[in-house]
Amino acid sequence: MYIEDLRMKNLLIIAGLILCFSLHGQQIRWYTWEEAVELNKKVPRKIMVDVYTDWCGYCKVMDRNTFGNAIIADYLNKTFYPVKFNAEQREDITFNNTIYKFVPQGNRGYHELAAALLNGQMSYPSVVFLNEEVQIIHVQKGYTQAKPFDEIIKFLGGNHWEKESWETWLASYDSPVKE
Repeated sequence: MYIEDLRMKNLLIIAGLILCFSLHGQQIRWYTWEEAVELNKKVPRKIMVDVYTDWCGYCKVMDRNTFGNAIIADYLNKTFYPVKFNAEQREDITFNNTIYKFVPQGNRGYHELAAALLNGQMSYPSVVFLNEEVQIIHVQKGYTQAKPFDEIIKFLGGNHWEKESWETWLASYDSPVKE
């Protein structure tokens, strides 16, 4: 009897761990800029670009707390092509017949595509949302916690911004993300 109880407890613990990891284990499938643009040509979808730098502390916090949220990861994977874009990357990117390059500046520098996406206002982290025609629809500057980020992606991803104001929509939306 004791051994059966112990086995049952172990099974329950294992089942609980599996459930826990499945809920928290959802990760964002990040694409490169080129991959997202190519995929968008085949199956149009909005693109979300996380513009970051390696030295940005709040970028790492946003990766962990916001992008690490299973609800957010699941929605982004289903609704957007999520792109991780280092604003200081040195590789050239060709987009719409324009070659975007790294521009050295002191010890660092910036990538011209990051500057174009952020309208020259280099702030990290920043998240740029693009429509299916790869046109900017919103730029979210700075660290954004999980719940407000969930509200933003649902508003933009569901095309609510085309029909109603942010305030009206937000008053009717109850985010499943709890902070």
